[in-house]
Amino acid sequence: MHVQELWRYPVKSLQGERVDVADVGPEGLAGDRRWALFDASTGHGLTARRLPDLLFASGRLRADGRAEVVLPDGTVTGDDAVLSDWLGQAVALRAAADVQGPRQYLDPVDDEDGGPWDAWEGASGSFHDSSRIRVSLVSTGTLGTWDRRRFRANVLLTGEGEDDLVGSAVRLGTAVLDVVKPVSRCVMVTRPQPGGIGRDNGVLRTIHRERGGALAVGALVPVPGRVAVGDALERL
Repeated sequence: MHVQELWRYPVKSLQGERVDVADVGPEGLAGDRRWALFDASTGHGLTARRLPDLLFASGRLRADGRAEVVLPDGTVTGDDAVLSDWLGQAVALRAAADVQGPRQYLDPVDDEDGGPWDAWEGASGSFHDSSRIRVSLVSTGTLGTWDRRRFRANVLLTGEGEDDLVGSAVRLGTAVLDVVKPVSRCVMVTRPQPGGIGRDNGVLRTIHRERGGALAVGALVPVPGRVAVGDALERL
């Protein structure tokens, strides 16, 4: 397998940035999920599980390393008042380094998200869902006809076979990754997105029925390095 695409998502649950090369360290790809929007009244982190509109904005990194948001109408902002006006509720854009203690998010109790919501705790550090995932990888063979944007993986690989890497170390570019677990999937993958991706609950039903609820694999980064499009994945 080779790297076909590399993606970082500067702001959690927003659209991301495709890059040709990325430094990879203990927190994942440089700039990935280093910012998130928070509900100013409850303190909950916001995700597209709860607010699907988030997927219609994009996060991007500025030259000074801070994040900014491109709203659906093209407005570029990092201002909490502008973001609050867009979402219709008071929100704050916060860096991971500024958020101490547990990060609470909301998930629907059932996969159809038609009922109550439960709070769950995300990872410390960058705003990843799991402390055991800092880089996510998926192959074109696994995706089949599904649009890769539904799954928000950092690394899109040519070929297939990433499921068999769980429990192994791999070299990707000059970085070494420990592939530790499959990535469990939730209602997020059913959400509509720009570019003609419609809501599709069948995606999640199929993943549960045929893949035990997981798609893609998650890795930690014991040896930092640099990864570029075209790099081969080597099992160690």
